[in-house]
Formats: sequence, structure tokens, C-alpha cells
Amino acid sequence: MRKSRTFMLAAAGVAAALLLGQSLQASAAAEGNRELGRALAYDNKKGNCLACHQIPTDPATQSPVSKDYTDATIGPPLIKMEARFPDKAKLRAQIWDPMVRNPNTVMPPFGIHHILTPKEIDLIVDYIYGL
Repeated sequence: MRKSRTFMLAAAGVAAALLLGQSLQASAAAEGNRELGRALAYDNKKGNCLACHQIPTDPATQSPVSKDYTDATIGPPLIKMEARFPDKAKLRAQIWDPMVRNPNTVMPPFGIHHILTPKEIDLIVDYIYGL
């Protein structure tokens, strides 16, 4: 009886460790995806989000001279994105083809014009959605 209880406790401990390990791996992967998305969003040959949008929650967008944020004011600031887009798929659709929601937009249709791949858009959405 004692051996089976010890075995069950050991098995439960192993299972918990495996779940924790998987959770940590998933968390690290998500953080890695956010960093890749951030790099794409800042890349002036890819997303180039900073050309039109302020990202005030990211210290890297501050001017080293004035400590003000970038002067990009063509598009809205990228803040509180989860509140603005409770459905993450709608944010993705906005980046894929913003002309669906606003035919007069100046935002490029990154997806349909093949500026970004579907995977790159997903990475940028992961980054922006956390802002």
C-alpha cells in the first residue's frame, strides 16, 4: 500500500514537472514570437509601423534627444490594442487588408500586397496585441 502511494506521488510530481516545463517552453516561445514581431514592426523594409504609428509603451521609440516619442502621427498610437481589438483576428485582418474597414485608408494592405507573409503578420499581431 505504501509503495503504491509513493509511486502515485512520484508520478504526480513527474506530471507536474512536465506541465511546468511545457508551460515555461510555451511562455518562452510566446516571448520569442513577440520579439520577432517587434523586430518586424520596426523593420523599415517590412512592417515599418513606426513610420505612421507611435508606440509610447516601448522605450525604444523615444527620441534620444528630446525623450519625446516619434513624430509619427499618420495612424493612431498603438496602445491598448487588446481593448481596441478584443477579437485578435480583427487586428490581423486590419493589417492584412485595412481597406476592408476603411476604403480611404493610407495604411498599406500588407497581406494582399505580399509586403508581409502570413507568418510575419501573425508575429506582428502577437507583438502589437500586447501593447
